[in-house]
Amino acid sequence: MLTYLLKRILLMVPTLFGALAITFVVIQFVPGGPVEQLMAEARASQRGGGEGGGYRAGRDNDAKQIAELKKLYGFDKPAHVRFVEMVGNFLRFDLGRSFLQNKDVWQLIKEKLPVSISLGLWTFFFTYLISIPLGVIKAVREGSRFDAFTSLIVLIGYAIPGFVLGLFLIVLFAGGTFWELFPLRGLTSDNWAELSWTARITDYFWHLTLPLICMVIGSFAIVTMLTKNTFVEEMRKQYVLVARAKGLSQKRVLYKHIFRNAL
Repeated sequence: MLTYLLKRILLMVPTLFGALAITFVVIQFVPGGPVEQLMAEARASQRGGGEGGGYRAGRDNDAKQIAELKKLYGFDKPAHVRFVEMVGNFLRFDLGRSFLQNKDVWQLIKEKLPVSISLGLWTFFFTYLISIPLGVIKAVREGSRFDAFTSLIVLIGYAIPGFVLGLFLIVLFAGGTFWELFPLRGLTSDNWAELSWTARITDYFWHLTLPLICMVIGSFAIVTMLTKNTFVEEMRKQYVLVARAKGLSQKRVLYKHIFRNAL
């Protein structure tokens, strides 16, 4: 077991290196980039501010500023040099600054991490809370109308892209077109610090409701069908038939024998 774990951990190194290399190579062939984006923003601000600004959109000035920006961000160096520098920065946990928001990447991660962790943990919890009981019931009632109906619902939920379902939920329950029952954004309300602890909990889950519905519906299909298939496979094994032949009830066979082996 220890050898297997060490082997898997060591395989992470070439896997991560390969992912970095592929990502870097793909980015080199994508048209545009942060330098071109900054230049476009400069032109837009110049058009919005009139001719009195310091920026001139002439071609000579554009070429000069592009060269300066490339030097500033290191794009004037050969690709292999930039790749080595990127890997070295990652090994030092130096993620640099965001080209889009001009902030330290670690700072952006810290700002967004609480929301990501919260959504991930609650999605994991509710996915297994729904999927395992549903999969067990489907296995016990295999071939019934309930099994067919829930399989259809599960597969439809799995087939709908998350962003489409999210837009549908926003329009239906948060956009005001039909009902405005849930907030459009944020993890808590602006006056969250002023609320009592019960009101804080209610407000927190009020904001999480739509994102959780969207994420759970898209993720519980695999766990549900896997649970069902595992239980169906166990229910057809010889030891289950022997237990039933001994006169054990369906519940006793299910909870005492099948559960232990299937989960």
